[in-house]
Amino acid sequence: MKYAHLTRDERYQIAILLKAGHKQRDIARIMNRHPSTISRELRRNRGQRGYRPKQAHEFSQA
Repeated sequence: MKYAHLTRDERYQIAILLKAGHKQRDIARIMNRHPSTISRELRRNRGQRGYRPKQAHEFSQA
C-alpha cells in the first residue's frame, strides 16, 4: 500500500476547513483522504489553542 504524508498546504487546508465549521469526515471527503488520516492528524497536533498546521508540519519534518 502506498502511503503519502500530508503536505504543508494540506495541513493549512485542514485548519481552514475546521474554522469554517466542517466535520472531520467532510474534510476527508473534500481532500480525498481517508477519515482516519484526518482524525490522526488532528489528534496528534491539537494543543490548547486548537489545531496548529505550522507546528504540525514542523513536527512531521523532524
